[in-house]
Amino acid sequence: MIKRNVKRRLDSEFQELTINLENNYKDLAIQALKTLQKSVEELHDSGELKEKDYAKVKARVDEYAKKMEGYHH
Repeated sequence: MIKRNVKRRLDSEFQELTINLENNYKDLAIQALKTLQKSVEELHDSGELKEKDYAKVKARVDEYAKKMEGYHH
């Protein structure tokens, strides 16, 4: 189970990414994705995100990354 503060942080970052995608802010969406990827790795490395939860969150992040493959100017 993900701790409340970790879940809140990840939810906030996913929400920022989603909003930027919905508003077609490509640069901000790319930055939000990079921030999210970095946060997930940091939380996993520090032990705050357990392996099972890490796999689920990482799969969700990878889904967004795949959607955004063609995002560049």
